[in-house]
Amino acid sequence: MSVLIKNALILTQDKNRRKIKGDIYIDGNLIREVSENPIDVEADFKIDGRKKVVIPGLINTHTHIPMTLLRGYGDDMILEDWLQTRIWPVEAKLDRNAISAGTDLGLLEMILTGTTCFADMYFFEDVIGERAKKAGIRAFLGFSFLDFGTPEYKFDELFSRCESFVKRWRKDDLVTPTIAPHSTYTCSPETLEKCAEISEEYNLLIQTHCSETQHEVHDVWRKYKARPVEQFKRTGILNNRAILAHCGWITKGEVREIARAGASVSHNPVSNMKLATGGFMPLPELLKEGATVSLGTDGAASNNTLDMFESMKFAALLHKHHRWDPCVANAQEILDMATIEGAKALHIDNKVGSIEEGKIADLVIIDFDKPNLTPCFDPVSHVVYACRSRDVYATIVDGKVLMIDGKLFTLDKDRVIERANKEAERLTGEPLCSI
Repeated sequence: MSVLIKNALILTQDKNRRKIKGDIYIDGNLIREVSENPIDVEADFKIDGRKKVVIPGLINTHTHIPMTLLRGYGDDMILEDWLQTRIWPVEAKLDRNAISAGTDLGLLEMILTGTTCFADMYFFEDVIGERAKKAGIRAFLGFSFLDFGTPEYKFDELFSRCESFVKRWRKDDLVTPTIAPHSTYTCSPETLEKCAEISEEYNLLIQTHCSETQHEVHDVWRKYKARPVEQFKRTGILNNRAILAHCGWITKGEVREIARAGASVSHNPVSNMKLATGGFMPLPELLKEGATVSLGTDGAASNNTLDMFESMKFAALLHKHHRWDPCVANAQEILDMATIEGAKALHIDNKVGSIEEGKIADLVIIDFDKPNLTPCFDPVSHVVYACRSRDVYATIVDGKVLMIDGKLFTLDKDRVIERANKEAERLTGEPLCSI
C-alpha cells in the first residue's frame, strides 16, 4: 500500500521538533519522503492535508484493554471496595470470548482516537495479540504474573506458558511479547526474580505497577522492609527494560534510582485522579534526572476511556495545578510523552515516534478545520489543550490506513459494539441501560 498526504502541517517530533508545511509519501510500511516541496507520485491513498495536522501516532504505554467491558461498572467507589465487589468477581469469570470482545472494543476506540501503539498487561494475551494483529494496530503485550494465579492459568503453569507465549510472538511485525509481574504486593521476591531472569534471557521489556497508592507502599514496607522501587531493585526488575506504571508515591531518591537504572515511567493521570490515589507522579523531577516518561490511560474500568488526547490534557493540567506553576508540563513536553518518549519507553524510537524518512509510518491526521481548533497560533498547544479525539481524521499504522474520515477498514463498528454489550451483560449479570 502507498499513501500520499498533500499540503499538511507536519509536526515531525524529530530531534529538532521541526514543523513542516508539505507532503508525506508512504510506500509499503515506510515513510519514504517528507518534503516542503510537492511530491508528485501515484498512490493507493491520496489524502488532502489542507487544514489538517499530521502527528506521529499516539503511544499508550499502560492499559488493560479487555476492561473496556467494565467501563462505568462501579464508579465513584472506594478503591478496595471497587476491586473486591466489582472487578475481581467479574475477572474470575473471564474467558476467551469476553477477552476477544473487550479487546475489539478497545481497539476500535483506539483506532478512532489516534492511538497506533499500546502496551497492555492483562490475561489471555494470546487472544489480545490475535485481535490486535487482525485490527492492524501495534501492540506490546505483557504476560501477567500473580502469585495466586490468573483467570487463565494456575500459578504453577505461568512460567512455562509465558515462554510459549514469548516464542509465539517474538518475531511478529506488530505484536511484541513482554513479561508483566503485576506488582511488588502481588508477586513474591522469588516470582520477581524469575521474571527478571526470563526478561534477561529473551531480552523482554518488563511491565509492572509501581507505587500507585500509599496503601501499597506501606503494605510492601511492612512485608519486606523495602518500598516498591527498592524491592524491584533487589529482585533485578529495575533496569532499562522496565516500564513502571503510575509511580504516584515515589520519593526524590527513588526518582534518581529509576533514572540511573534507565527504567521508564508510564504516567496515568486520569486513572490516578479518578481512583483518588492521592499521589502525584513527580514529573518535573523525573524529567530533570533524564528519566523517560510516557503516557498511559490505564484500563477503561478506571479511566473510563482509552483517549490519549484526554490523557495529554489531564497530564498537563494536573502538574500545573499541583505545583502552582503554569510553566510546568508544557505542551511540547506532553506531546513528547505521548509520541517519541513512548517509543523510547518501548525501545522502538529508532522505528516510530517521529515523522522522518526511513521510519515506519505510524501516523495520525487531525482535522483542524473545527471551531474548537480555531484560531490556531500554535499547533502543538492545540494538540494538547484543544484537540478532542473526535478531531482525528485518519489513523495509519505500519503504512496501512486503518481509518479515514470515520471509515474503518479492519473492524466492523456495529458488530464490535453489539458483541461487547452482550459480553458485558453476561459477565456482570446486570442489564445495560436502555438508550
